[in-house]
Amino acid sequence: DHSNNMGFGLFSLLEAGLLLLNAICVLHRERFLARFGWSSEQRDFGEPGVTAKGQLVNLVNSVQFVMRGPLIVVNSLVIVYKLVLG
Repeated sequence: DHSNNMGFGLFSLLEAGLLLLNAICVLHRERFLARFGWSSEQRDFGEPGVTAKGQLVNLVNSVQFVMRGPLIVVNSLVIVYKLVLG
């Protein structure tokens, strides 16, 4: 089967996205982002001219809030898939 020989398939791409989401969700803002001045206290909600840095901090906060629950389910399914089908 030719699809088994492909090193980079659709599942690999989805798995990479899942790993990226996991990395964002476990990121501790105060320990890691504050080192670079990206602390959550430095956000300017509702102000015109919000910087790209502020939008990235908002994105991290949003992903952590929204995706925490669904990631538990998706991670569990991927673990079962990997255990059963290799």
